[in-house]
Amino acid sequence: MDTLDALIRLHRATGNTAWLRAALMPGAEAARAIPSAGFTGTPGEPPLPAPASPAALLHESEAAWRRRGAPAGLRRLTEDAEAAAAVDAVRRWLAGGRDRHAIGWDDPAYPSLLREAPSPPLLLFVEGQPERLWWPQVAVVGSRSPTPAGRERAGRWARAFADAGYVVTSGLASGIDAAAHGAALASPGTIAVTATGPDRCFPTAHRSLHAAIVRDGAIATEHPPGTPARREHFPRRNRIIAGLALATVVVEAAERSGALITARLAAEAGRDVFALPGAPENLKARGCHRLIRDGAALVDDPAQVLEAIGAASGRVGASLRQRLDLAERRMPAGGAPSRRGDDPVSRDLFDGDEAVHARVDAALGRDGARFDELLARSGLTPATLAPILLAMELEGRLTQQHGVYLPCGSAPPTRAGLQRRR
Repeated sequence: MDTLDALIRLHRATGNTAWLRAALMPGAEAARAIPSAGFTGTPGEPPLPAPASPAALLHESEAAWRRRGAPAGLRRLTEDAEAAAAVDAVRRWLAGGRDRHAIGWDDPAYPSLLREAPSPPLLLFVEGQPERLWWPQVAVVGSRSPTPAGRERAGRWARAFADAGYVVTSGLASGIDAAAHGAALASPGTIAVTATGPDRCFPTAHRSLHAAIVRDGAIATEHPPGTPARREHFPRRNRIIAGLALATVVVEAAERSGALITARLAAEAGRDVFALPGAPENLKARGCHRLIRDGAALVDDPAQVLEAIGAASGRVGASLRQRLDLAERRMPAGGAPSRRGDDPVSRDLFDGDEAVHARVDAALGRDGARFDELLARSGLTPATLAPILLAMELEGRLTQQHGVYLPCGSAPPTRAGLQRRR
């Protein structure tokens, strides 16, 4: 049995329970995991060592599972006919298209920021471009029934983040989510974290948006194919949105809103939370005002968010650097990078040879440029340009200020210059 089959069986039987995370995710995750109520293992027994793999956990006895904190009889659910059917359903879904992926927690493709967040999912189902999960991301969330001004603001701010080279992440819901996704499709794409299986679209009215995100970004979910929309899935979906992003921006939200759950989860994960203020009489702004009172940063311009998270982007860059180092170690004799690697991020960067980097340098000029300006000047695609810019920033060849990429040593952009660029 391979790792994927084992993770599917474990997920189907146990979900993303704390005892399972503690068993399979040693280290920091095990330290902060809280066993399920009523199942704390056998008193006086020393803790069992982490299993060598998910498959090894499946081969442990019922007694060993009980010592780990599992409910009685749970292990049997990994061996029944429904478990086998779940594996078959995932395999059929994966075989249905080249852009379909199942990424386990120990897979090198698993996004590093999400791995560091509380309660990371053991398994992610992704349709589209899985490398987008590694991009620096900003989550834009808010009301399902926003005011017209809130909807317009969500699209405008999402566009500003995308123009600065950030992936915009949200939940595919109506209202603010949909406006943010639609505005950020082109450069460098958007991620929708859903509360259904990857083969389902909820709400169904977003089928065309769903398809566009698959084409230019990624759909991600912890739920296997065939899972319908269930009310209890939506709050748990929000922890993935918060865990993937460097920061969460709440555009409009009532006092009782799922967006506030996302903001709380982002804060618990140690990420920045920003809220846009609104008119006192606007009921859709009261959730944002509550967040601000509770410590979220008040922002009235996207540049303020970009400036605040600039340093944090280096954390994503460090993880990306590790992936690049791994790709270098896989290079064949003679030093030429492989053009047939399985790692899309590494492939994009290593295929960006000196001629491509020279095009980016020329597009930057002496005064720098925004992401959309660099696309137009260089003729590169967003998928090629964004990782090159990140690699150049890590190498100290450029810097980013207020969404403008500048060659190192250039004067910072002036307010008048920023206004002209807009």
